[in-house]
Amino acid sequence: MKLDILVLAAHPDDAEISCGGTIAKHIALGKKVGVADLTRGELGTRGSAEIRDREASEAAKVLGLSVRENIGLRDGYFQNSEADQLKVIAVIRKFRPEIILTNAVHDRHPDHGRAAQLVYDSTFLSGLVKIETKENDMVQSPWRPKAVYHFIQSLYIKPDFVVDVSDYWNKKIDSLRAYKSQFYDPNSSEPETFISDPGFMKLIEARGHEYGYNIGVKYGEGFTVQRHPGVKNLFDLL
Repeated sequence: MKLDILVLAAHPDDAEISCGGTIAKHIALGKKVGVADLTRGELGTRGSAEIRDREASEAAKVLGLSVRENIGLRDGYFQNSEADQLKVIAVIRKFRPEIILTNAVHDRHPDHGRAAQLVYDSTFLSGLVKIETKENDMVQSPWRPKAVYHFIQSLYIKPDFVVDVSDYWNKKIDSLRAYKSQFYDPNSSEPETFISDPGFMKLIEARGHEYGYNIGVKYGEGFTVQRHPGVKNLFDLL
């Protein structure tokens, strides 16, 4: 299956938290969007890998993803190494996306910045003919997406551009509700975490309003770039 957009995120729920509205919007526009989580989030304080697998599957249904996979790298321990790059390259070549969305370039969770660089480097390497990867024992063809955009997570980062997601904010929030183990639940007996605090959802709401306000709409999601994209004309910036 060829995708228009592939989201490569360190943990299940990273994509929904940071670019769920952008995902929903582009699916509504007829684009094929998929998510490949790098890890199962098995080191997370709340829930388990198995629970998070089920939650990620439910969130995928809410958003209407064309595909959701898990690459199976080690949560907390994956590296921007040859071995891990080859696994990411194989997924990029499998789905041949035009655009990749991935983690923030730096954040409070060290996995996020590390994932950002792993994906960015793997995207370039994926286009090199002499790097061989296989799928079902068949050698894959090289593929390099046109762009890599980094979403913004817990720490504030000034965006390079903002996507208007006003009409899709509720769909984003619905997808987050699939992660019952991770967010605020007054009936949960598990330890409180940074994202299970009820203030975290207020942060998500405020951030969406702030980015939206900057472009004159109700809700926005911000992205940064390492390589600046071009536009064919100035009206593409409206």
